[in-house]
Amino acid sequence: MKICSGEPGGNHFLKPDLVKPLVDAVEGTLVESAAAYRGRRHRTEDRWKAFEQHGFTEIAPCDILHADGELELPVPNGKQSTVNYVGANLKKDESALVLSHFKWHMLGGFGGALKNISIGIAPSHGKTVVHGAGDASKMWTCPSPLFQESTADASLSIMNFFKNKIAFVNAMKDLSVDCDSNIRPKAPETSHIGVLASVDPVALDQACVDLIYASDEPGKAGLIERMESRSSARLLEAAEELGFGSRKYRLVEIA
Repeated sequence: MKICSGEPGGNHFLKPDLVKPLVDAVEGTLVESAAAYRGRRHRTEDRWKAFEQHGFTEIAPCDILHADGELELPVPNGKQSTVNYVGANLKKDESALVLSHFKWHMLGGFGGALKNISIGIAPSHGKTVVHGAGDASKMWTCPSPLFQESTADASLSIMNFFKNKIAFVNAMKDLSVDCDSNIRPKAPETSHIGVLASVDPVALDQACVDLIYASDEPGKAGLIERMESRSSARLLEAAEELGFGSRKYRLVEIA
């Protein structure tokens, strides 16, 4: 079960009391990877500390995907990449449930299911390659549309790896313009919109984006500006073009 345990010091990540019923239901192992930047989740041992500090080791078995090295996954007909680097421990997992805090991202505009299986699964090295659209040296300078296409490429490799044994849940709560990796995130600009689930990560993220635009909350303006200024729509377009999901969906409410 892929989650984001949050950067120590931050407070908008999905908390263990929300995660526990779901991980218990699937009898899952919580998995994470290190951050690309030099923070308190960069090294493997620091990532373990973040798991422990935020209470996740108390609710389920946990694993750092890259603790035993890296694994290269092919990206067939990728727009920017031919290979995606992931943690070698991914080979131990026969299926995946991806629980994402739908929120905003400094470079990507928004972070949901697609970000969680691309940048989220990649180890530090893999993250820099995705951010740089295949060139780690361009992590901070890569044009937004190319970064979005690279993120779609990495997502494709994960979808191919798990085939039809992967599902997604996006929790739209405490939506801040800052990512969960920010240790001093701005206060949430919208509150709780809902929890969405799908086996199609493209449809799922598209639905979440659409709900933001349709929201009556005035705080959505900053979130929309972040998405539009980062070419976020290109991620959804590229993912659909790569053929592993659709931007068309039917929203079914469950009481």
